[in-house]
Amino acid sequence: MLYEISNESSNESVEWQYHMISFIHDLEKKLGKQHPVGMTVPWSPGSPGDNEDLFRSPAEWVSPNTAARNGYSYRYDPPPADGVKVVLLDTDHLWGIGGDASWVWKSFTRGYNPIFMDPYDSGYTAGGLTGLGLKDVGRVDTRWEPIRRAMGCTCMLAEKLNLAGFTPRPELAKTGYCLANPRAEYVVYVPREYPLTIWVDLSGARGSLRAEWLNPVTGEAAGEEKSEGGGKRLFTAPFSEDAVLIVGTV
Repeated sequence: MLYEISNESSNESVEWQYHMISFIHDLEKKLGKQHPVGMTVPWSPGSPGDNEDLFRSPAEWVSPNTAARNGYSYRYDPPPADGVKVVLLDTDHLWGIGGDASWVWKSFTRGYNPIFMDPYDSGYTAGGLTGLGLKDVGRVDTRWEPIRRAMGCTCMLAEKLNLAGFTPRPELAKTGYCLANPRAEYVVYVPREYPLTIWVDLSGARGSLRAEWLNPVTGEAAGEEKSEGGGKRLFTAPFSEDAVLIVGTV
């Protein structure tokens, strides 16, 4: 269970939220179980909150808005997570209604927890952000199916990996989207704008490795090959759309 003080509270709430986070920490010190306490970026009409208020807070987990950080965009090219905070990238704070399958995989391989505010049957957004009308209430908005499926694929992959040993290592892959335990396993996302053949730096691994390609939306495996650790190796995606490469010990 995660605690959250107040979702998108006003900009004037920052110090109050800090106080409440610390209050919960102090209270739970006396209990047998402690819970991660989170803070989402404040928001006031016409005045978006400051993400740095999140990162300097006593919260264990945070959820930022779309403002650039260290030259990166949380929408299109998230900065590699540094592990100081657990970061939930919420489409609500970045777009309102938005995101796509590519954003899911970019976020995952940069060390984030992507979550999707799903309009689903269009009841919440009828006549609003999705451009659907009241006549569409109750009809599943299939435009968002790729992002739903991509999130399912990252979830299934996360359950198979020992993520405690992984960190974002953009320098280890041509695309810059690489989550790795360099001695054992690598997850590389290849956006469709990249060439089919990319390099991955396997210098940290030794011996024989197994490489497998996945479709990032359907999760279907497509092509398996052997490789060797100890240096940079070339891999060619078996399809022309987005692709995910998983390299691990045999």
